[in-house]
Amino acid sequence: MRRAIALSAAGLGTTSPNPPVGCVLLDPQDRIVGEGYHERKGEAHAEAQALAAAGPLAAGAIAVVTLEPCNHQGRTPPCRQSLIEAGVRRVVIAVIDPTSRGDGGAVELRCAGVDVEAGVLTVEAHTVLGDWLAGLQTRRPAITWRYLITGHGIEALPADTSEAWQLRLNSDAVLGADGTVREAVPGGHGRGILALKQLPPGAGAAEAARALYDGGVRRLLLDGNQQAARAFLRAGLVDRVMAFMPYGNASARPTGGLPWSLLPPGFVMTSAARTENFVRVEAKPEALL
Repeated sequence: MRRAIALSAAGLGTTSPNPPVGCVLLDPQDRIVGEGYHERKGEAHAEAQALAAAGPLAAGAIAVVTLEPCNHQGRTPPCRQSLIEAGVRRVVIAVIDPTSRGDGGAVELRCAGVDVEAGVLTVEAHTVLGDWLAGLQTRRPAITWRYLITGHGIEALPADTSEAWQLRLNSDAVLGADGTVREAVPGGHGRGILALKQLPPGAGAAEAARALYDGGVRRLLLDGNQQAARAFLRAGLVDRVMAFMPYGNASARPTGGLPWSLLPPGFVMTSAARTENFVRVEAKPEALL
């Protein structure tokens, strides 16, 4: 299951509004015979990718999947039916899909004589599925604000750095200080997946977040200075911040005034690490810890 969870992360930033899912197939000797992940909406799901890799070796195999196999015909066939037709004998699931149609894929699998076990490493699966699942309740994207804090104040993280690119890879869209919404990785979702546009002038933070969710965004990156993020901070809509600090000289004196030394009020540090160009500090609202 941990391997399936890791595989599912390869779909972050490209699957929305679908969830990022991973699947691993094991033969009767517990050898991996196929694996896959969901990459884009409208394309093969994780189970179908793993079945294609396994071919005839899928017969009698165990499917380990991070999210309950889907139970409906959409742009792709129902995954539960694909597993049944391939002759999979057992399915192990981390998270039951709250959006499942009808009785759910797990129920249909059991009715077809497939052994099903659910709730395996559910907490660990939330490390990838958590933002998608939370959005089903909040009806807004998970919002991350990234910024560079220097001796001169709070600025946007330079777009040409490796740190900025890495954050974009794990996001669906970027909201700039001017209200323009752009796909985080151009073409990452294929054509016509995310309905991105410039937000109406004067749109409130909650309204903007809801509009972006309705447009297919599940992971939003706020890009800009303090002014760009102020409305979202005031509305309590920022789920995590990533503060970057340049390093070089081991001894220095900041030259400008700062609204805070590192983190906005109410945020608690969860990690700190050195990157290629900066020290990166991650934090979450204290109320969420």
